[in-house]
Amino acid sequence: VQLQASGGGLVQAGGSLRLSCAASGRTFSSMGWFRQAPGKEREFVAVSGGNTYYSDSVKGRFTISRDNAKNTVYLQMTSLKPEDTAVYYCAADRRYYSGIYYANYDYWGQGTLVTVSS
Repeated sequence: VQLQASGGGLVQAGGSLRLSCAASGRTFSSMGWFRQAPGKEREFVAVSGGNTYYSDSVKGRFTISRDNAKNTVYLQMTSLKPEDTAVYYCAADRRYYSGIYYANYDYWGQGTLVTVSS
């Protein structure tokens, strides 16, 4: 089983990026995104699996979507802010409603760096 994240990069504040995470080896009920900024703990961003849920800090700016035929989850990020700078990790779990806690997820991608300049 492998999760391959891609799409990170450098963008100016106010810009947009789309992250992708392709899963191989099995399908998952919940797929989501977490991020970790330098010196900070990993935090929840968004999840799709039974329901769709966003952290308050990204609600209205980020959109999570899935292409089940490709076994891929996306994170469309708009109106990016410097505080969105982090390594973004995709996560997946066999269960629905895995929620906001990273401990609930069994599988993780390698992370992709998003840097937002002011």
